[in-house]
Amino acid sequence: MKGEGGPRRSPRRGVAPTPAVAAVEAQPPRSKPPPRELDDTSLQHLVGYAASRAAIELRKVFTANMVPFDLRIAEFTILMLVASNGDVNQKQLGRALDISPPNMAVTLDRMVESGWVERVRSTHDRRAQHIHLTAKGRALAERARRVSVTMEEHALAGLSPAERALLIELLRKIVPRGTARHREVPTP
Repeated sequence: MKGEGGPRRSPRRGVAPTPAVAAVEAQPPRSKPPPRELDDTSLQHLVGYAASRAAIELRKVFTANMVPFDLRIAEFTILMLVASNGDVNQKQLGRALDISPPNMAVTLDRMVESGWVERVRSTHDRRAQHIHLTAKGRALAERARRVSVTMEEHALAGLSPAERALLIELLRKIVPRGTARHREVPTP
């Protein structure tokens, strides 16, 4: 048996391991070297790269804080937009979030099933449906909003309040309000 004195036997029917095999087996297992960090200096001039890396970290923060509410980023954003804008339709939400109509429909279906929102026919245009928060949706939106106020503080601890405000202001200049969809991107 292993660990009970006497020569160790190889798995081959009682044959003792060769001295070389025994020496290798006697060595402690090697720990893996830490993963090598990649040199990203060739990407550091790209605002998109820096914004993407920051977004990845902030998505992790969002997910960790919103798990108790079972909210995805799009659902949280829809709750906040509907709570603060009142009469909102699916098309407006899709345009604001750059979500295609079929994907927005699926997201809203999920939110309706969860009891957070309801679709209400417009009294002015029978073809349009407005998205309204239910009582459950209003309560969830308020609880999630309270968490959202402070959830990024640790991730942004390296920024002063003025730097944080400036960062938000600069990022908002890249995608002006209401132009998330169908904006032409100049080609070189």
